[in-house]
Amino acid sequence: MPQHRRLEPRAPWVEVVATEEDWDAADPHLLVTMLGHLLLIRTFEEYVLDLAKAGLVHGPAHSSIGQEGGAVGSVLALAAGDTVNGSHRGHHQFLAKALQHVEPKGIDPTKDFSPDVRDVLLRTLAEICGLDRGFSHGRGGSMHLRWKDAGAIGTNAIVGGGVPFAAGSAWAHRQAGTGAVAVTYFGDGAVNIGSTLETLNLAAAWRLPLCFFVENNRYAVSTGVEEATGEPRLSGRGPGFGVASWRVDGMDALAVYLAMREAAAYMRAGDGPALVEADVYRYFHQNGPFPGSAFGYRTKEEEQEWRARDPIDQLAGHLTRRAVLGRPDIDAAITRARDLMAAVGDDLLEPLPGGKPGQRRIKPAEWPDPGFAHVGVRGDLSEFEEARTAFTGELTEGRFIDAVAGVMARRMRADDSIVVLGEDVHRLNGGTNGATRGLKGAFPDRVLGTPISENAFTGLAGGIASDGRYTPVVELMYADFMWVAADQLFNQIAKARHMYGGDDAMPLVLRGKVAMGTGYGSQHSMDPAGLFATAPGWRIVAPATPYDYVGLMNSALRCRDPVVVLEHVELYASTGEFPVDDLDYCLPVGRAAVRRAGSRVTVLTYLAMTSYVLRAVEASGLDVEVIDLRWLDRASLDWETVGASVRKTNNVLIAEQGPVGTSYGGWLADEIQRRFFDWLDQPVQRVTGGEASPSISKILERAAIAGEEEVAAKLAEMTEY
Repeated sequence: MPQHRRLEPRAPWVEVVATEEDWDAADPHLLVTMLGHLLLIRTFEEYVLDLAKAGLVHGPAHSSIGQEGGAVGSVLALAAGDTVNGSHRGHHQFLAKALQHVEPKGIDPTKDFSPDVRDVLLRTLAEICGLDRGFSHGRGGSMHLRWKDAGAIGTNAIVGGGVPFAAGSAWAHRQAGTGAVAVTYFGDGAVNIGSTLETLNLAAAWRLPLCFFVENNRYAVSTGVEEATGEPRLSGRGPGFGVASWRVDGMDALAVYLAMREAAAYMRAGDGPALVEADVYRYFHQNGPFPGSAFGYRTKEEEQEWRARDPIDQLAGHLTRRAVLGRPDIDAAITRARDLMAAVGDDLLEPLPGGKPGQRRIKPAEWPDPGFAHVGVRGDLSEFEEARTAFTGELTEGRFIDAVAGVMARRMRADDSIVVLGEDVHRLNGGTNGATRGLKGAFPDRVLGTPISENAFTGLAGGIASDGRYTPVVELMYADFMWVAADQLFNQIAKARHMYGGDDAMPLVLRGKVAMGTGYGSQHSMDPAGLFATAPGWRIVAPATPYDYVGLMNSALRCRDPVVVLEHVELYASTGEFPVDDLDYCLPVGRAAVRRAGSRVTVLTYLAMTSYVLRAVEASGLDVEVIDLRWLDRASLDWETVGASVRKTNNVLIAEQGPVGTSYGGWLADEIQRRFFDWLDQPVQRVTGGEASPSISKILERAAIAGEEEVAAKLAEMTEY
């Protein structure tokens, strides 16, 4: 018979229970402040549900009534410099952090609330109602609450989507040496999401000061936690990743405070991340003012059992037992909070003209200007006002890959806010292609080799960029892996600036390798330009020469928007004009390069396809103008250069390598035909690959992508008449 030896996790896993002695020892000022937070948040949430019932909240109203103890107890254990983010059900987390920010000495609900408290409630309610005076001018609404000054760095509508961003905030705290920690709040649904689990592993491997705070309210919409997982004690996830974990009754605000105080001390000591599971209960359905029992997935008896353990009632009981406050004091505080919310509502609402008694509407002056809808998708590029765009050095012949490594080394020497991260970027003498050669030795704490976890480290980079103290440069080993990190790239990084009001920068550079034509097959060969062109928020750079790479990467790093820099693997070994000593110039955003002048046809192209086009044109002897677009996104494309060429040639060919279904040229052709229809002698023509992704077989791969021969054939066809 084999021997069996019981294994224990390295990380501790404990349950914290607040005893009556703990309640007796608790500072009365802390308990009164807890009551103030709980009453304000509960009253706020009840008011929001009333507005939702009256049809005055556009979109969901995810109430946190019943769950306030977890948010209040945990936030009051944090310091002013700590940061938090949360989930779609995040009103209570956001308000707890915002109230702590404006009243750091505490809130006494037996006295009149301060104007700052009133302003927090007003702006939060305005945001939930979609109004201009909200924190994000109404763009975020109920699910996207952010007040960066208060350390509330954003609630999130994607389940688990905000967890990697919090890791980025934690990394920035540690790198800056502030001693601050980050807390990411999420529910029992997100604990099984890949981005959460990837981030648990990454945070543990890097020992980040990040607390994973699980609000286990037992239901993901209507699916019970026991249905969704084999281990409903969700804090058990932590030890499996080497993360110290605490479990606590989230209906007991003091117990949560004590557990969070221990977890925060653990993180501040440099011992790594923590996980806190708070067992809580949402009194209402996923959305709106009705209990879950009304929808049949839980019983009234269950709801009554949890309501009997209400966090406000528990706290009030101990306050009266200890004679800190009397019941009349508490009742008066409840009335005071309700009166405050009624006054806040009066700032935003008015009687509905011609309506029934009691019917109200949003005051028309409170709505955002419709013209604001698209403002702030990207920045205004004012950061380039002082940029040097003139090249002043000498040129020599050099390799493309040396430009990649050289310009990054130069920028990291000049700017200690730049951090590079990705798989194997710290090994193999510069990663798999040498693009980060020499950087780890020169900047050991700013070149971070990551686990294979694209969602986690891409989102972590988004959190670093959002923090504002550092500029991350992320390498995704192949562009196809962008699909793996798609939530972080397109739902988080791309939308963050606009979603949270349009003011906060997102300075992030994503290096993506295109390996088409190199034999890496269907899952390592995509050109993602077409994908990114449809995603508002991203700028797209496609360098085709060593000289361009240096200037375009400098511009990407200066830009305060997220920029994807496409690098074709086929170009790495190519040579061209290379700057000898001046690696500091920028090539302006939105400036294409005319590689060959002509008057018969305009060919628009980018990346490795540029050289194929030039060879095809030279061999044809045709009078063709070739434009290397360089900047591909809708906001940065050089319409001035393109338009001048179209008006001259009256014929346009868009040439790219990739498959027709995901091509960049589709939207570009549509845009050209609408902008320049009167100058076109024929429809915009295109050269692309076929429908299939490239295969491993050299013959099949060549048949699937476009090259010199396809360009030559199309030019001959276009110039026959």
